[in-house]
Amino acid sequence: MPTSEDTSELIARLNGETAKIEWQQLQKHYASGSVIAVAAGFDLIKVAIALHQDDTAQIKQWLAEELVTEVTDSQAQRWYDQNTAVWALVIPPFVLVQETKSS
Repeated sequence: MPTSEDTSELIARLNGETAKIEWQQLQKHYASGSVIAVAAGFDLIKVAIALHQDDTAQIKQWLAEELVTEVTDSQAQRWYDQNTAVWALVIPPFVLVQETKSS
C-alpha cells in the first residue's frame, strides 16, 4: 500500500509529466488503441494514479460513469479537424488525454 509520501511524490512527478499537445501529434497512439479520454473537469492526475496503482475497481466505476472513456472515432476526427490541443499524460501503455478548457 503506498504511503501518503509516496502518493505525494507520484502526484508531483505526474504533474511534471503532463503537457499540452495537439491531437494530431497523438495519431499513432490513437491508431494503436492506447488513448483514453478523461472527462473535461475531471482530475487527470487522479485517473493516472489509479492506472499506475492498477486500481481496477475505481477505473471500472469511472468507465461506468463515463468520466473515463475510449476516444470515439467521431471525437478523434473532430479533434483532428480542429487541431485541438489536449492535456496528455503517458501512463504506459496508455496515453490519457483531456480537452483543455480553451478547446
